[in-house]
Amino acid sequence: MGILTYSPLAGGWLSGSWSAGSSPTSPARQRLAARYDMSPPANQRKLEAVDQLQQLADHADVSMIELAIAFVTNHPAVTSAIIGPRTMEQLDSQLPAADVVLDAAVLDRIDEIVKPGVNLNPADTSYGEQVLDPALRRR
Repeated sequence: MGILTYSPLAGGWLSGSWSAGSSPTSPARQRLAARYDMSPPANQRKLEAVDQLQQLADHADVSMIELAIAFVTNHPAVTSAIIGPRTMEQLDSQLPAADVVLDAAVLDRIDEIVKPGVNLNPADTSYGEQVLDPALRRR
């Protein structure tokens, strides 16, 4: 038994697609305005977390995309991740993550930036409450 995860780039938030000056342009993103409107406090918290994660990625000498995908795929229970590239360029930027192994210090810092089981914006919750049972955490 294993876990198949999806959206390790958090709908583009961890790929560099979104910044304080961004606004949703695609019809799909416009329908999810609560997730992509940069003005609500919840999305401001996400922007702050993304900035901290980018600093961590820079310090670890990996791209933000590699950090995000490696974080998901390095979890011992995860057997596969749906990474969802739409273009060859996106795929090329994501494939190097397969060889990235994050050390304990990087994983600990990620957990400090975004606590396990916490959604910084409740609008991002796909289904039900997503509270991660401590016994099921990575470590």
